[in-house]
Amino acid sequence: MPLRIVTVAKNDAGQRLDKFLTKAFPNLPQSVLYKCIRTKDVKRNGRRCQSSDRLEEGDVLSLYWQEEFFQKEPKAYDFLRAPTDVSIVYEDENLLLLDKQPGLIVHPDENYHFDSLIARVQHLLYDRGEYDPEQENAFAPALVNRIDRNTGGLVLAAKNAEALRILNLKLKERQIEKRYLCVVCGRLARKEGLLEGYLEKNEAQNRVYIRRRPAEGAKTIRTRYRVLEERGDFSLLEVELLTGRTHQIRAHFASIGHPLAGDGKYGRNQVNKALGFPYQALYSYKLRFAFTGTAGALDYLNGREFTVERVWFLPAFERLA
Repeated sequence: MPLRIVTVAKNDAGQRLDKFLTKAFPNLPQSVLYKCIRTKDVKRNGRRCQSSDRLEEGDVLSLYWQEEFFQKEPKAYDFLRAPTDVSIVYEDENLLLLDKQPGLIVHPDENYHFDSLIARVQHLLYDRGEYDPEQENAFAPALVNRIDRNTGGLVLAAKNAEALRILNLKLKERQIEKRYLCVVCGRLARKEGLLEGYLEKNEAQNRVYIRRRPAEGAKTIRTRYRVLEERGDFSLLEVELLTGRTHQIRAHFASIGHPLAGDGKYGRNQVNKALGFPYQALYSYKLRFAFTGTAGALDYLNGREFTVERVWFLPAFERLA
């Protein structure tokens, strides 16, 4: 059988052997992959290996399987169809911090399969010579966090695998702090507080429902807020998500009678029509790296804070009577 030699590169290190091979050789069925590992048709540095082995930079993998499983799809990269227009708040050799504008999706979907924030990032890095799919076995620049299509704000993108692993871990451990600005209908009785409840997602309707008591399939949500300013029958809030659920901010404030201005899904149509807002008034405007332990190659970011220069709905809010 054909023999292929693969040397593990820096961006591939740290992955499980089976996960790496699945991404590097998409034509290889999972059943065949695990059989090859069991029967020693995959060797790591000339020795038998396990599917759970963690790869290290410089490892040499010897692969014995049919030629058809080595073949990849024709090299036509969808991301090259996307524009390279992105708003960069901060950038270094490991990451990009981007100000995503409302209306742009972060990842491709069935309706907008070629233009997305990640496609724009990959195209930009490709044009600069910082990303070459031909030189990568399994890694591609990736987003660390995501926000809704019609919400604007800060999104992190990792340029290499080490940065992606660290940022994903720090985000999971809530050591990357994010703050949102939003305009809600009405004036809140308490000018700051913590909202708690249970969020139930309805996939068919692409919306969520908030409950006051636990229910099967509902997840706990916690939303902290502070009123910054009030104008007429509207309030400008700063919000911190203590849990990160789908549509959490939009649905949580709607559930207490203060939906976001401009929100066509959870808001008030009559109010929205009068305002003329094209999107819900919600923006992820501030991000702070608050590492409580080592962040390895990204330690230099600890304590740094970034804020977007412009939030589209603030001038409109200031004009409210």
